Amino acid sequence: MSRDEEVAAFLRAHPDFLTQRPELYRVLDPPERVHGERLADHMAAMLMAERAYAGAMAERADGVLAAGRAAVGMALRVQEAVVALIRSDSVAECVASAFPALLAIDAASLCTEGDLVGAHLQAARRLAPGHVARLVGHRAVVFRNGGEDALALHGEAARLARHEVLLRLPGEGPPALVALAVRDAAPLDPAQGTGPLAFLARAVAAALGR
Repeated sequence: MSRDEEVAAFLRAHPDFLTQRPELYRVLDPPERVHGERLADHMAAMLMAERAYAGAMAERADGVLAAGRAAVGMALRVQEAVVALIRSDSVAECVASAFPALLAIDAASLCTEGDLVGAHLQAARRLAPGHVARLVGHRAVVFRNGGEDALALHGEAARLARHEVLLRLPGEGPPALVALAVRDAAPLDPAQGTGPLAFLARAVAAALGR
């Protein structure tokens, strides 16, 4: 540890050292000369530092609160999407037609590497074998910028897919995923967390009987 580091460590361990020896302020160089008198300049510098610290903490708190509100908003939207699934006769049709409005996104698709039975087949997008594993691996939720594979995932809505979230469906059956697309990343901001979206993937899988 250098001499400077030793002094800094000592002052951190003894925060009242200068308070008990105010005469030292008169021989120390203040960070910024404000009033022309060293003691006053030190006090001004300390006040400025505290105000900057308080401002940074307030900004950080605002960011945490905003992220919390966004996460709650996503959870509520997912709840509405799950209710729509329960009421629907076709999961693929519900994903394509109801999810965009309910989740405040631009497009949604149910994509599968195999056949879906009955009414679920309509509106589903067929993917080549191995496509799901290549896109998401074993991850439940993947955030990414759109572009590659957008046409296969979104069809005519591919131009809207500047940002995507891919939800891998758990359970038995052919590999499948739900692809969500937005032009503006805000509605699918990763800061909102993956919990609600992972739950939505499980709900879609349950509706398919996987």
